[in-house]
Amino acid sequence: MDGGVDHSEQACKEVDAGMTRVFQLLGKRWTGLIVSVLLQRAVHFVELRRAIPGISERMLSDRLTELGAAGLVVREVDEGPPLRVAYRLTEAGRALEPALKELGRWAEQYLPDGGQCPKNLRG
Repeated sequence: MDGGVDHSEQACKEVDAGMTRVFQLLGKRWTGLIVSVLLQRAVHFVELRRAIPGISERMLSDRLTELGAAGLVVREVDEGPPLRVAYRLTEAGRALEPALKELGRWAEQYLPDGGQCPKNLRG
C-alpha cells in the first residue's frame, strides 16, 4: 500500500461500483437539473416543472420518485386548500452541492457554451 491508499484490484472494483451507482441515478436525463433547482430551495411541483423547460409532468414525477427512493428528495404535502405538493432535498441530497458546483465549473471551462444564458444572468 502507498500512503494508506489501497490500490488493490478489489478496491478499484469498489470505486467503479460506486461510480456506477452514482451515474445510474444522476446520469439520467433531467435528474441533475431537478437536483440543481432543489438546491436553491424547496419547490412546488408546478414551479419545478416551469424551472426545467421541456420536461413532461410524467417524467418529472418519475424522476422525483426515483430521487425519493434513493433518499435524496422528500415529498411534502400541504393539505391546503388547495392541496399542494412541495419537494425538498434531504441532507444526502444537499450533500451533492459541492460536486454539482464543481461539475458546473468544469463545464464552464471545458464545454462549449451551447447558447446558454449569459453568465451574469445565471444562478
